[in-house]
Amino acid sequence: MNDLIVVEKIAQWQKLKTLVLDSVSSPITKRVYNMALDEFYLWFQQEPRPGFTKATVSAWRVSLEARGLGSSSIIIRMSAIRKLAAEAADNGLLAPELAAGISRVKSAKSVGIRVGNWLSVRQAQSLLNAPDVTTTRGLRDRAILAVLLGCGLRRSEVAALTFAHVQQRDGRWCIVDLVGKHGRVRTAPMPTWVKVAIDAWTSPIGVVAGHVFRPVNRAGSITGERLGEKVVWQLLKPYAEAADVPGIAPHDCRRTCAKLCRAAGGELEQIQLLLGHASVQTTERYLGTKQDLVHAPNDAIRLKVAV
Repeated sequence: MNDLIVVEKIAQWQKLKTLVLDSVSSPITKRVYNMALDEFYLWFQQEPRPGFTKATVSAWRVSLEARGLGSSSIIIRMSAIRKLAAEAADNGLLAPELAAGISRVKSAKSVGIRVGNWLSVRQAQSLLNAPDVTTTRGLRDRAILAVLLGCGLRRSEVAALTFAHVQQRDGRWCIVDLVGKHGRVRTAPMPTWVKVAIDAWTSPIGVVAGHVFRPVNRAGSITGERLGEKVVWQLLKPYAEAADVPGIAPHDCRRTCAKLCRAAGGELEQIQLLLGHASVQTTERYLGTKQDLVHAPNDAIRLKVAV
């Protein structure tokens, strides 16, 4: 009997989770919500709880804070739980007053703007040099790092990159019609050194179509048609430690791309287009841009006023 009750509870939970995931359109949001809801359910099962109530969700938030998670991580997880309560209430699976109580549970405060990390030119070069390019896997990993640092792609975009994306436009190599966050389509210029790194990886193995990056086993053999985006995250860790920049994530390489572009004189709007940001304010946050009142840009406007 107890086993039957457990099965019924799991089935109901899966139904609830499916309702939440079906209510959002972004693949990234689906993935994050799926992770957050699985975390919550695992925590919920660890000891007796009063049910899916305001008190339970408050205890969940306290447990997140105790883990030392940042405010943005807590906000995302709490957002998934509020969505869960709303969908449950809308589908008659939770009393409206319980859902309302859960919606009033305070989330973490977002203090300021989290700029994130980025690398200097020297650090970026050390990271790029970290893979052992005498091996097939090392050649692949260097090419991945080159795309992250040189083109500012997200790890999901790196995993989805195909040879059809890599084309010549206006006499140069580009990543064409790349579908990014929220379905936005962009074309990213590709520096020559990035193309050299990709060719060094693909030419010896004879891969000319399909996905650019493939799984490689310890023997140096290709074992699949597409690399998972989680692998992009995992492979970076040992190279970051070897380059003496531990803790660097794929998105920090994206920030580094923006920062180095700006330092080299790149225009803010062009960097925005390269990264596929919907607003220039997002690009400014990546750059950690501060207003320079000493060398103000409008000082260069050479107009005169008659006195």
